[in-house]
Amino acid sequence: MMTKKILRALAGETLPTPPIWMMRQAGRYLPEYKATRAEAGDFLSLCYNPDLAAEVTLQPIRRYGFDAAILFADILLVPQALGCDLWFETGEGPRLSTIGNPGDLARLKDRDGIHTTLGPVYETVRILRRELPSEVTLIGFAGAPWTVATYMIAGRGTPDQGPAHALKASDRATFTALIDLLTGATIDYLSAQIEAGAEVVKLFDSWAGSLKGQDFDDFALAPAKRIIAELKSRHPGLPIIAFPREAGDRYEGFAKATGADCVALDNSVAAEWAAAHVQKDGCVQGNLDPSLLVTGGDRLVSETKRIVAAFSKGPHIFNLGHGITPDADPENVHRMIEAVRG
Repeated sequence: MMTKKILRALAGETLPTPPIWMMRQAGRYLPEYKATRAEAGDFLSLCYNPDLAAEVTLQPIRRYGFDAAILFADILLVPQALGCDLWFETGEGPRLSTIGNPGDLARLKDRDGIHTTLGPVYETVRILRRELPSEVTLIGFAGAPWTVATYMIAGRGTPDQGPAHALKASDRATFTALIDLLTGATIDYLSAQIEAGAEVVKLFDSWAGSLKGQDFDDFALAPAKRIIAELKSRHPGLPIIAFPREAGDRYEGFAKATGADCVALDNSVAAEWAAAHVQKDGCVQGNLDPSLLVTGGDRLVSETKRIVAAFSKGPHIFNLGHGITPDADPENVHRMIEAVRG
């Protein structure tokens, strides 16, 4: 019998207490993370140091006893493995060399070459499978093609993904070719994580909400469907979580359309609406407002309990609607977990 709570929820079981983990649970809100990152020297060095990346992945498991650990890495390691320059500006975030025309695209490496660069990530996964407590599920992840493409086209994060939308409108062939390359590379990257020991994978489409109408179908839904189908073909029985953030009413039907076992929800949709419209198709994950881990208090507890109650009639993994923020109080995480587990 399957004993790991996350895997049971992903298989469609309604549990009396939902399993729990948090997006960005290994991160800057924890003093132990800051110490390990200082030891690594910089963010990318931490991502590519298997011993230290495993250590920061394990830190929130030791501190809080979450039901899952998510591999510590970054969605932009794939573009770097494809040949983009990648660096991080202190206080400002990632910077990449840009893809804006067919010539830029042609300079990228073939997807077959990504594993040389990404080898340390797979080693991190192998360490975690050895070191994690037996009841804790190991989640691997990647960025979805649209979201990763928005960074590659703009060379940085943007508030409206404007440069990617502009390239999509002006040169749809180049844009589509980039999405296709990223889709193939993402399949290979996640497959290698699974071979190394990941038990679940999650596809983060952080900017899915800025795609509308046919563009959502073509560039959020279709790549997710292709990735999920290929991974399930290579790894039968593998559970996959999809997170088309800020998809709004397009969350409804997303699991059926893509083959995902679970849809993660941001906090812009009400849990009660999602229970009626999304959870009917299977497991859902979410969706507490991360700002409540900064402010804490009675509202943190009441909102946590409201979400648990809303999703209590079907399979549910408790999580945040987005990543925990650096200014969150670690003690508030304890309060949230107590509210979930009673």
